[in-house]
Formats: sequence, C-alpha cells, structure tokens
Amino acid sequence: MARKYFGTDGIRGLANGTKLTPELALKVGMAAGTKFVRGDHRNRVVIGKDTRRSGYMLEQALTAGFTAVGMDVYLLGPMPTPAVAMLTRSLRADLGVMISASHNPYDDNGIKLFRPDGYKLSDEIELEIEKLIDSDMTHYLAHGREIGRAHRDEEARTRYIEYAKRTMPRNIDLSGLRVVLDCANGAAYKVAPIALWELGAEVITIGVEPDGYNINHKVGSTAPEAVAAKVKEVRADIGIALDGDADRVIIVDEKGNVIDGDQLMAVIAESWLKREMLIGGGIVATIMSNLGLERHLTSLGLTLERTQVGDRYVLEAMRAKGFNVGGEQSGHIILSDFTTTGDGLVAALQLLAVLKQEERSISEICARFTKVPQLLRSVKFKTGKPLEHKQVIQAIADGQAMLGTGGRLVVRASGTEPVIRVMGEADDAAVVSKVVAQVEQAILAVA
Repeated sequence: MARKYFGTDGIRGLANGTKLTPELALKVGMAAGTKFVRGDHRNRVVIGKDTRRSGYMLEQALTAGFTAVGMDVYLLGPMPTPAVAMLTRSLRADLGVMISASHNPYDDNGIKLFRPDGYKLSDEIELEIEKLIDSDMTHYLAHGREIGRAHRDEEARTRYIEYAKRTMPRNIDLSGLRVVLDCANGAAYKVAPIALWELGAEVITIGVEPDGYNINHKVGSTAPEAVAAKVKEVRADIGIALDGDADRVIIVDEKGNVIDGDQLMAVIAESWLKREMLIGGGIVATIMSNLGLERHLTSLGLTLERTQVGDRYVLEAMRAKGFNVGGEQSGHIILSDFTTTGDGLVAALQLLAVLKQEERSISEICARFTKVPQLLRSVKFKTGKPLEHKQVIQAIADGQAMLGTGGRLVVRASGTEPVIRVMGEADDAAVVSKVVAQVEQAILAVA
C-alpha cells in the first residue's frame, strides 16, 4: 500500500513546502502520540534535532501535538540521530523523534520516529499513523491534568558522550593521535569533538559553527574535500567526516584519500572476527557495495548478505539473520552490539581502536581490498516514471548483457529525492563507463 507522508526514511521534504509544514508536524505528534500512549504511566517522548533553522518550528509543532494527547516531551536539542535512538531506550521513553533531513541541504527537513526499543517504525505502524493523521483526532485530546508537559533535558549530551566512549575496547585510548573532525555544521557539532578529546586525541575541528543554513554546505561526509584538505594541512593521522545528523561517516587517510563505508566495514569485520565478536559469519551490505568487498570477505571465509538500498533494510536483514555488522557504502555503519541505527561516531571509534592496536597508518589499515571499477551517476528528473519506459528498460537489459556475469548494473529511484541512481561495476572500467553512460542517456531522453 502506497504511503502518503512517509518515505524510506521517515517524512522528508522542503520545510514549509507542499508536505512538511508545522500543521503536519502537529498532526504527526498527535497521531504518533496516540499510537504509543499507554495508560499505566506518564508517557514520554524524546525529541532531538539537527541544526536547520526550520527545526525550531517543527520541534514546537511536534511538542504541541504530543502534549495535546497526553505525552510528556523531553527536548534534547541538537543531537545525532543515533543518540536519539539510544536515549529513547535509556530514558524508557515510549517514542523517539529526530528532526533532520540527514545529508540534504538546509532548506529540507524531516521527521524520523523510533519505537521504545530504539528501532525505526515498521511500514505497518507508519501506515496506521498516516490514517490517524488524516482522521479527526479531537476525541484523542487529553484534558486537565492529563495534558503533557515539556522540558529540556540538559544531561542528554553527557549521556550520549559516555555511551559512545564505552564502545571503545578497554585499555585503549586515543592519546598521540591527531584527528581532523568534520561535523558538517550539524547535529554532532558539540558531542563528537568532546568524545574524541576526552578519549585522549588531539582534535582539530571543522564544520562546528552552525548558523541554521550551512549544514552539509561544502563540509561533512558528502563533501569530504574539506576534511581531506585539512588533514594534509595539519598533517593529521586521520580525518573523520560526519553528515548532518551524524548517522554516517566517511574516513580520510593521512594522505588525504577518501575511504568509504565498504573499506570501513571490512576493517571492522576483520577486527571483530579476530576478537571473536563477529556474529553471523559475515556482514550485511546493500546492492551498492563494491564487488571487491564481497570477494575480500569470501577470502576470509565470510559472507556478504545484500539488501536493497537503505539502512532500515540493512538492519532488518541483520536482525532477521543474526548479523551484528552491516552498513552502506555511503557510510551508514550499523554495529548492533552497540546501536539500533547507523552511528558515525561509534563506527569511527572502532576504526581508531584498530589504528591504535596495529600501529600502522590509516592508509595501510584501510587497504583491505582492491575495488572493482565502479561508476555511479545520479540522474535528476522532474515528473513521471522513467524506469517504466520501454527505452530505459531496453537500455538496462543491454547494459547487463554487456557487463556479463562478472559485473553488476543497479538502476534504482531514490526514496528521498527525484533522482535515479545508475551504478555499474565490472573488472573492465571502460565497459562500465560505456554501460552507465548509455543507461543515463536513455533516462534523460525520456525524463
């Protein structure tokens, strides 16, 4: 069943655009609150946000909705998405909310919801909430003493910092390491630098001066050139780039080279295998992860379970099949021993622990496998369904035939923006380039 408001990662859109307005946020608060209110205690919801200017209005609208149906609201302020998931569990909240559009530009925003156990809502529950949004909810309103109240939780930041630090192996600190940390002018701009510094690192920060408009702008995991330049400038041991809500991470080595989530997953998987922590006999990744990662894991006797794109699908497969390491090439790394969602800081700490243990450079540690030539293009379109057009279907079929059994072609529509991703990979880079170009041109011709 098609969903009206929720996409692949909560509700997302242009703030005050056609969908994401304070009115909708108010209704989401009332509907989600109604769904999760239980009468045996004072029900509570935690709300975190990133640094977008529109976060203020959505936060207040959600608060009005939740308190109206009898939920007490704990306002966390700017806080990473994984921190909201963790604090939902830690504070025994009935619901968690993150206001963020992740890596999108500042004028977008979004609403993500978490269950009491810190996991994102199922499609079925989101559909139930949508039905409530479009219904008359006046009979769910609380009255008198039952109306909820709101207050700011000043201790939340410290709780998350201590939690993140405890994910490091015992007897390992970061003394002697010079780290460049890029917080994307986003949700982690306060907590991440403090955590690394308290663990002993020398921390050089960029992207820690949010003004409501500069989140993800030429900084963060989607623009790693900034952290790469800083690493070379200050001769740092490593660069760490988070995205706007800090649920993903990209690493830069001491030479300024970008290291994606595939290499990071390989390092963590191998480290956990040696420490007898790896569960499931492999890891979970998406159809976008490089074929080189799959070959490397096979050489270690491990498997790679692939899912469709989206960290929620990675997590679903991890839970269903018993894996504790999974993620995406884009830097969403899920370590279910610690988290219920991607956590860029926690993933980076696992890599830093390996750096301290092995006493080698990051460029050496993260050269776990040779990438198979891979090319990704994002093709924008305005309206329609280009992937259903005969010309595009034929171009995809021809491309798959050209790549053969030793290559892969993935063509999919983004779940968060009007873009079609075209990814090809094979051992012959020239063939990959030709195939991707042909599919891209076919999409443009009909879009």
